[in-house]
This record gives sequence, C-alpha cells and structure tokens, in this order.
Amino acid sequence: MTTSSSCDATPGQRLLEEGRELLLRGDRAGAAQVLARARDERDVLLAAHALIEDNDLIGSFSNVMGLDCTICAEDDIFGFFAGHHSSKNPLRDYLADGWRTLSELMLLLEAVDQPLLKTGRVLEFASGHGRFTRHLAKALGSARVVVSDVVPGAVSFSRSAFGVDGFLSASVPEAVQWPGRYDLVFVLSLFSHLPRSTWSRWLKVLYEAVAPGGLLVFSTHGIKAANFDQVKLDSEGFFFAASSESTAIDGQEYGTTFTSEAFVLARIAETMGADKLVHKAPVHFWNHQDAYVVRKP
Repeated sequence: MTTSSSCDATPGQRLLEEGRELLLRGDRAGAAQVLARARDERDVLLAAHALIEDNDLIGSFSNVMGLDCTICAEDDIFGFFAGHHSSKNPLRDYLADGWRTLSELMLLLEAVDQPLLKTGRVLEFASGHGRFTRHLAKALGSARVVVSDVVPGAVSFSRSAFGVDGFLSASVPEAVQWPGRYDLVFVLSLFSHLPRSTWSRWLKVLYEAVAPGGLLVFSTHGIKAANFDQVKLDSEGFFFAASSESTAIDGQEYGTTFTSEAFVLARIAETMGADKLVHKAPVHFWNHQDAYVVRKP
C-alpha cells in the first residue's frame, strides 16, 4: 500500500507520493504540476522543493535564479521562515533574503572602496547552511569562497552543494584554527547572538583571520532592534537572552544579543584599536542590524 492510499496521509503527503510516481513513469510535466501543489503544503514543502530542484522541473527556483537552490532539511534559518506567520512563501522569502544580503554587503563594501567583485578570498564565518553562501559563490566563483560554522553538517552541506571550501569552527574562540588569512571576513548575525563572555574574544580572534589590508565586516542588533523588541540594555549597553532560532547550538553559547553603538565601539577600541574602524552603518542589514567595517593595516 502506497503512502497516497494510507488513511492517515495528509493532503501534502498524497500529492508528494503522486509526484514521485509520475516521475517514475517519466511524466515530468505532470509531476511538475503536482509537486508545485505539494510545495504549497507546509508539511512536505521542503521535500517537494527538493524533487522539483533535483529533477530540474518547470517551476524550479534554480531555473529562475541561475544558482543552486538546494535547501538542507536541517537549516534552522529556513525553519524560521517556514514557521513564521508572516511568511506566505517561505522558499521565496528564504532565497530572496540571501540575495538581499548580497546586495547589502556590496553596498557596504562600495562605501569603503573595496568592491566585492575585486576582493580576493572571502571567509563567510558562522555561515549556517548556505542561505547567503549560494549567492556569494555565484558572484565570486566557488574557488574564492570559504565557509566556517560550528555545526559540522552545515559546513559539509555547503561544501557539497556549492563547491566552496570550508572548515569547522569551535565553541571556544581561541580553539579555532585558521587555514589561512582572508581579504574579507564576513560575519553576519553572529555578534547578535553571543554572550558577554565570548563577545570580545570572538571579535579579537576573527580580526586575526583578516589578511593585511583586508576587512572584517560584522553585524549587531543595535538600538533599533532593542527598541523594537522592547529590550532594556544594561549600563554597559548590552543585553543577552539564552534563546534563539537555532536548534543545534546551546542557548547559553548562542542566544539573542543586543548592543549599543557605544558598547561595540569600545570593544573595537580595546581589541583592535579605534583607528581600525573605517565605516559603520546603522540598521544596514535587513533594515534591522547595524554593520561595522574594520580594516587591518
């Protein structure tokens, strides 16, 4: 008995099974239509998406965007979109969000006369399962992109799916072994999750990964984000809560953090020197996170 005839199968599961059967019979057009309907059902959304992408069917995002649109089932960021009440089309929202990040990074780098396309080796740190990596690899070519994350499956997925190089990070900042130095180290939404005990340590360690003349770009939850979430910062300009969208990392290590600009500038001054900051842009990423650009002499 197939899943489609099972009494307890959901509408999405029945559509998914029908799509698989049509593919086995070689009816690609019929499978595309059925799987597109299955993709509208939240319980099988990602499975239907994978079948459409893997079989290059009509309606695939890869055909529209010209890049690999494979999404890992363990991707917490995709899970956030899929579970959020405001996301009517999680696949489109997730993939478009990575594209938006690319455009915002390019604008930020133009502001310091370091165009992304003229940048050599780029390290995307705390890269997750490739929401942004796929777009960066298309822009630069996979050979110029390196990823790193503390979740082993995230690194292996990006290496396999996007052809980039990658290495495993660590829970303890000082334990990270840098394979090289990079012309750009891009750290999106890591410092918006770190506890006070590792915040400055990560900043110092990540600066060490930057090649001479290169840039460290990182983002934070600033005052706008704190006010939006009705968070009160302490006297130092810091707030941390031990919870986040991640299901793979302990909340005490990776929670939700808000910082004032004064707090961030003080940490830059004490770890690298205030003169290393070359640009700051409030609410730059997603109109929600502040951006800071540091250059190593």
